[in-house]
Amino acid sequence: MYKLILKITLILFFIYPAHSADQTIEMVNRLGKEINVYSKKLVNVNVGNTVFWKSVNPGHNVEFIKGGVPAGVEKFKSPYSKDTSYTFKIPGIYAYWCTPHKSMGMIGFVVVGNDKSNLEAIKKIKFYGVSKRVAEEIISSL
Repeated sequence: MYKLILKITLILFFIYPAHSADQTIEMVNRLGKEINVYSKKLVNVNVGNTVFWKSVNPGHNVEFIKGGVPAGVEKFKSPYSKDTSYTFKIPGIYAYWCTPHKSMGMIGFVVVGNDKSNLEAIKKIKFYGVSKRVAEEIISSL
């Protein structure tokens, strides 16, 4: 019985998206069997909350994907190998990737204010390589 409860807890921990005030996401070279990934692929925040991306390993950044953010959001691209943050003021889904590792699956999504009104636009983004599979998994969990 203990093993079953542990398995269910672990499954929920990894499948259920993180949701709280501010969030921290690490940019890492390796996480389990994955390489070049964000520590959390999907987070939920409220309007006014901040997401902090921590540069654990060099060579990574955060770039909002064109067409993958709510209307009115300006371009955002952080420098490489630097901690960065963004305070979310407009509700909706924000899709982002690591510029040099986007085809390797280093992508993530932030849902702000539980607003999924731009989901159809997110579905139209041209992901490629491993990111295509990762994006499909994340989108199907929304």
